[in-house]
Amino acid sequence: MPLLNGTHDPALKSWVEAANAPGADFPIQNLPFAVLRRSGTSEAWRCAVAIGDQALDLRAAHQQHLLPALPRELGEAVASADLRALMGLGPNAWSTLRAALSEALRAGRGDRDGIASALIPLSGVELSLPARIGDYTDFYTSIHHATAVGRLFRPDNPLLPNYKWLPVAYHGRASSVRVSGQEVRRPLGQIPAAAGPTLSPSRRLDYELELGVLIGCGNSLGQPVPLGEAESHVFGLCLLNDWSARDIQAWEYQPLGPFLSKSFATTISPWIVTLEALAPYRLPWRRPADDPAPLSYLDADAQRREGAFDICLEALLETRDMRARALPAYRLSRSNFRHAYWTVAQMVAHHTINGCNLEPGDLLGTGTQSGPAPQEAGSLLELTAGGKQPLSLPSGETRTFLQDGDRVTLRAWCENSTSTRIGFGTVSGTIGENPAAEASGLAPQQP
Repeated sequence: MPLLNGTHDPALKSWVEAANAPGADFPIQNLPFAVLRRSGTSEAWRCAVAIGDQALDLRAAHQQHLLPALPRELGEAVASADLRALMGLGPNAWSTLRAALSEALRAGRGDRDGIASALIPLSGVELSLPARIGDYTDFYTSIHHATAVGRLFRPDNPLLPNYKWLPVAYHGRASSVRVSGQEVRRPLGQIPAAAGPTLSPSRRLDYELELGVLIGCGNSLGQPVPLGEAESHVFGLCLLNDWSARDIQAWEYQPLGPFLSKSFATTISPWIVTLEALAPYRLPWRRPADDPAPLSYLDADAQRREGAFDICLEALLETRDMRARALPAYRLSRSNFRHAYWTVAQMVAHHTINGCNLEPGDLLGTGTQSGPAPQEAGSLLELTAGGKQPLSLPSGETRTFLQDGDRVTLRAWCENSTSTRIGFGTVSGTIGENPAAEASGLAPQQP
């Protein structure tokens, strides 16, 4: 587990003044990674780090010798077109790079004029996926979400018996993972009805408030990752929205789980916050005393001491009408990753216990992150009691599920009384009509 060091010092300031603003997502204590290029150009994609309202082009900084000397392999990795090479180098390399970046960007240090020449305003960049997502697995780590959803369908037995024994997950679709800003086309699928299923656009389209876990160095096929080493295989975390068609899901999910109801779109935020940056926000991992103790491969003293993370999560909604009237986005819910029943390390350890080989750039979703209170629910399915209790919006509109033109934005940040606040940026997506529905004569119907 990454330890606190000089890069976390709350007294640190950057010569990039926007990084020192109260409430900034990207102060010098954060230094999240992304892949980008200048907007409106055909430039090659390049790795970058956010600092305030700027992005540092790592390829330019390395080629112009603006960073403290980096090992050859690390220098080649930061000059790559995406983060996959860097992800595969492991935590010692990541920490070396973070220290060099902190040194170059802190006030009173580094080649300020030289580094400034490699900065690009965030307002003028186009962002891409951080790496090729080779594989995607979505977990179900929030017991509050699992219980609330289970109660809608199984009032007498909401939580299935395996939940408290293992991190439940399903194999998602990597090819439909996209970066923030995408238009999400309303999916078609079979919808159950009294007379039999029909092919229809989904009428119960939903968002899911999640975190994404980006795998760094992988493991060999047949070699499980022990719990104590699991986090050394994690490059960092991002925001993730695993869009869900609840009506399609309800019909198809038994006996093998979600399929078309999930595979049409998953959206992640572009900025990857490293586990080292999150070190000041660790918390003890706890579960109720009368719950079963995890099996030994999922349990360790270090995990109990500091396996959880204090990450605030928020979901916001803008309808088409709200944007036209310049109304602010409506906060749907706010939760915290500290409520997760299973940790990031346990997800990795369980994923590999059968010998499954993870690779750099693989993506794990935490599953919807809901808290214990009703207003902490991470999906419309929970917030509207399965569509039975519509939400009233400030615009005068109501929602049970998402309509065409709705835009969902997720935010996340960490803050406490002893450390500098850091943020994850945002991830957003807008619901659009499905041209395939129009071409087939299936009129889109709103929820």
